[in-house]
Amino acid sequence: MPQIKIAPSILSCDFANLAEEIKSVSQSGADYIHIDVMDGHFVPNITLGPVIVKSMRSYTSVPFDVHLMIENAEKYIKLFAEAGADIITFHIEAVNDSLEVISLIKSFGKKVGVSLKPNTAAESILGIIDLVDLVLLMTVEPGFGGQSFMESQLPKIRDLRSMINNSKNTNIELAVDGGINDHTAKLVIDAGANVLVAGAYIFADKGQYHERIIKLRGC
Repeated sequence: MPQIKIAPSILSCDFANLAEEIKSVSQSGADYIHIDVMDGHFVPNITLGPVIVKSMRSYTSVPFDVHLMIENAEKYIKLFAEAGADIITFHIEAVNDSLEVISLIKSFGKKVGVSLKPNTAAESILGIIDLVDLVLLMTVEPGFGGQSFMESQLPKIRDLRSMINNSKNTNIELAVDGGINDHTAKLVIDAGANVLVAGAYIFADKGQYHERIIKLRGC
């Protein structure tokens, strides 16, 4: 089983103190910083853009996983790459040509992630799985933080882990995002995930980020 990594989602942080939140969670042992970009079209919420990502970059060396929950993702890849993204994750449901998007991300020297919504079949990425570095499964309907974990997605985590294990690239990471806490973390790890994206669980307890990250990693 690959190393368990924790990716705090800044969607749940205190945006009035964004720099301090980034520094604090980085010093607390985060493996990635998960940045949700929403456009109000693909998902019913609007968050932040490349200017904010660029402003965050100087406060940490922890890799940024920029999760594009947006339509026409190919138009913004260059901007997020230049802003400091290390992994750029697009939604399979939101692009017309996934191969073009993958090629574009790689042209900037960035790692590629592909994300699936809860109602999207694991098989939808079968044709591209060998080309990506990370698969991100949403275990809530994307758009807002603090939602409850959908246990109905556990079989899909197992399916995705099997697909990864049988792919040409067995170094692909399997991430899960949505409703992750010290109970659901064990469920998704047992199902095959190795990257846990957690927002509300980590950021709800000021001053305890390290303890929360350690607890998730040990589930």
